[in-house]
Amino acid sequence: MQVIILYLRIHFFMEFLKEIQRRRTFGIISHPDAGKTTLTEKLLLFGGAIQEAGAVKSNKIKKGATSDFMEIERQRGISVATSVLAFEYNGIKINILDTPGHKDFAEDTFRTLTAVDSVIVVIDVAKGVEEQTEKLVEVCRMRNIPIIVFINKMDREGKDAFELLDEIEQKLGLKVTPLSFPIGMGYDFKGIYNIWEKNLNLFSGDSRKNIEETIEISDLNSSELNTLIGDEASETLREEIELVEGIYPSFDRQDYLDGNLQPVFFGSALNSFGVRELLDCFVEIAPTPRAKQSEERLVQPDEDKFTGFVFKIHANMDPNHRNRLAFVKIVSGEFKRNAPYLHVRHNKKVKFSSPNAFFAEKKEIVDISFPGDIVGLQDTGTFKIGDTLTEGEVLNYKGVPSFSPEHFRYINNADPMKSKQLNKGIDQLMDEGVAQLFTLELNGRKVIGTVGALQYEVIQYRLEHEYGAKCTYENLNVFKACWVEPENPKSEEFTSFKRVKQRYLAKDKSNKLVFLADSSFSLQMTQQKYPSITFHFTSEY
Repeated sequence: MQVIILYLRIHFFMEFLKEIQRRRTFGIISHPDAGKTTLTEKLLLFGGAIQEAGAVKSNKIKKGATSDFMEIERQRGISVATSVLAFEYNGIKINILDTPGHKDFAEDTFRTLTAVDSVIVVIDVAKGVEEQTEKLVEVCRMRNIPIIVFINKMDREGKDAFELLDEIEQKLGLKVTPLSFPIGMGYDFKGIYNIWEKNLNLFSGDSRKNIEETIEISDLNSSELNTLIGDEASETLREEIELVEGIYPSFDRQDYLDGNLQPVFFGSALNSFGVRELLDCFVEIAPTPRAKQSEERLVQPDEDKFTGFVFKIHANMDPNHRNRLAFVKIVSGEFKRNAPYLHVRHNKKVKFSSPNAFFAEKKEIVDISFPGDIVGLQDTGTFKIGDTLTEGEVLNYKGVPSFSPEHFRYINNADPMKSKQLNKGIDQLMDEGVAQLFTLELNGRKVIGTVGALQYEVIQYRLEHEYGAKCTYENLNVFKACWVEPENPKSEEFTSFKRVKQRYLAKDKSNKLVFLADSSFSLQMTQQKYPSITFHFTSEY
């Protein structure tokens, strides 16, 4: 009997390991308009997850992109919230987190990067490395997240491939190795040589949207290459590949997984060039679910006990049912429907009867999920971003902070009959992490702080369309919001600080004290005058 039990245990553990090994969870990041959402669409298309992609062109949506499902995203042609898409490809379960590229929504992207095991960075061939890309890659490098670079829009005129590779190395501080290389560019674009698989992808017709059969080319000196792409293009390609092999290191998977080497692919997401090559290589080299550091210890994905954390909250994914979903990244063990789990912050057991797996706004109830998966849990207001769920162990996952906002405005109720709806809407949107709410100590007025000014428009739009409430804003001159940590809360110095700075003090949503400094000089003087008080620029201290 014991032998049978042992055999079953080993069998279930091996099956569990197999499920972990076949998962890939990654984020797609870029500067706005580099083609990130289009690439997501094409990955889904190649993965057989959708039949037709939504074209995102010149900020006008011809057909709504699958991952941009909020009404405001369809209107403006930009992504304003991270969406989760899951599909199967060649026996591999892929979870894509499509993030906003616009800098005004960067905080959502920063938080999402805590839930991915690797990233694909999309770069526009004409614009090269842009400001937002630099910031996002910096966050990835701080966390040693493995990065693959996709240089997009090769069917348009742009920078020379080698010039771009140099720019990526210099501006982003990456060490690159091309795994595919373009044959021409813009009007002369003939296709891609896949260094990884040693084959050619050629493109036919004026539309250049039809990929011909992949042609194996094991020897670039073969006369077959001249027949396929012409003498001039063949000579250029041979020279460029020789240069690539001479300048760049050969690909080493461990270096890539350690964050020390970044493979580069070229293509055109809009026209499906190079996307299959990217996907095929990605499923082969990308990391399976990785270990994650909690405040207490390092948690490995193959541990038998479940742990996970909330990295995003989204209200009203279904506008007809005013629902809230908490997005949970599973770090270890199996997450089972209707099993009791410990909500660590509240120290109480909770059960979930309908956990969801995602395909943009489409959801399906799942009975069991594994490390690397993202599940959506119905939330009645019990979750905050950063909350940890476990089977009983007290763990707190790190790295989901709130950053000091850069814009501040008073929020006013424009319809006194709808104050209840307004308060509920503000409350839920702040839990989502759309912005931060500060309540002034002096008069109780509410202040909204955001990373970018466009967030105010999104809040106003969503309050009206999802909650039936209207608001107006008033400008407020604040330089920085600083979370206040006194050495001794009962000291005379802290009492004096609270009295003198009363009109600049507020409480955040977690009831933490915040100092709203009106200028850089004022903040400096306050820090000097009250040395026993620490002023933090993130809420996680």
